[in-house]
Amino acid sequence: MKNDDLGKLILRLCVGGLMLFHGVHKLIYGYSFIISKLKDAHLPWLLVLGVPVGEVVAPLLIVLGLYTRPAALIQAFLMGMAVWLVHMGQLASLGPHGGYALELQAFYFFGALAVAFLGAGRYGVAKPGKWN
Repeated sequence: MKNDDLGKLILRLCVGGLMLFHGVHKLIYGYSFIISKLKDAHLPWLLVLGVPVGEVVAPLLIVLGLYTRPAALIQAFLMGMAVWLVHMGQLASLGPHGGYALELQAFYFFGALAVAFLGAGRYGVAKPGKWN
């Protein structure tokens, strides 16, 4: 049952595919919440332009297995920023059902880091290499 490449594909589909829902939601409903958080942190509102890159473009590349490592690092960076801007008060908290309050954010962050270190494997549109 040893198939590292299939495991990498499953991880890519989960980490990239599920993040796409967040990105598409923001494409449909807007970025006003994020803009307000950027302003509260005294950061330029134009940084919001990185959100579709980190939540749509990067996840698509991860799913496809194309420039997988840099795309995964972009997604991990985006999740780090999301925690810093929105969730710092929950960093050491439990959720209402006893789980870690930021388990979803942790999944996306550490899952993306795992993809960055593991690469895409054989099941992707690009050949395995430095960027995949």
